[in-house]
Amino acid sequence: MNILISNDDGVLAPGIQALAQALKKLGRVVIVAPDHERSGFSSALTIDRPLRPVEISTDVWAVDGTPADCVYLATNGLFDFEFDLVVSGINNGPNLGDHILYSGTVGAAMGGRLGRLPSIAVSLCGAKVRQYTSPDDFKAAAEWVAQFIASGLPKLPPRYVLNMNIPDIEEIKGIQVTHQSHCHTPKPIIPQVNPRGYQTYWISLAKELQAHDMHVNHSMADFEAVAAGFVSLTPIQMETTNAQVIQDLQSQLSQRHQVVL
Repeated sequence: MNILISNDDGVLAPGIQALAQALKKLGRVVIVAPDHERSGFSSALTIDRPLRPVEISTDVWAVDGTPADCVYLATNGLFDFEFDLVVSGINNGPNLGDHILYSGTVGAAMGGRLGRLPSIAVSLCGAKVRQYTSPDDFKAAAEWVAQFIASGLPKLPPRYVLNMNIPDIEEIKGIQVTHQSHCHTPKPIIPQVNPRGYQTYWISLAKELQAHDMHVNHSMADFEAVAAGFVSLTPIQMETTNAQVIQDLQSQLSQRHQVVL
């Protein structure tokens, strides 16, 4: 296989290094990732300036853009060969619940799926994860991903990606197919005054998650599975239209406006 790896923590992040090493046994691994951290960029593309990919070592490319930029370049002409799989991560921290809407890790995987490639977003979940600085800290999770891929990827409908969250524990109980959970109300912004006297604000996402409809279609919530010691595997769809709401909206508007049904 030709495997494309990207992330939102940066091309030199320990998570992506561990993942690349683990996946090399499955085929050729090419890293195309942002030249510095680009967390929270979701699926954003840079269209107001040119991008500059730089090969910093063999099959390792740094791009002065977003995670989605990296995957777009790699799958649309940067190379003279095609990829078979896109893996984004391993993210240094969870991508659970509503937070996936902001996630650059998930955004990179979405970019791969737009290119009609099987795509996986991978994150490591643990209380200490933000202190990790070595690829060894991600080695167990990376080996888990490699074994998962080697055993045969599950088939998904078009325009779906897999969002995988791996708990940071010594013994993983197994894997659970999960649904996306919901977050508590976002945390308030954090005001600060910078050294020049200007008022600034930090945006901080809520870290606590809560369950609504804990079991949907007989599945666990993603954060519930991780908390119980399972790998969470959530199929995420790129199609965001809600068919049921369409019918309800048509019914409401037909009572007030001339709507073609």
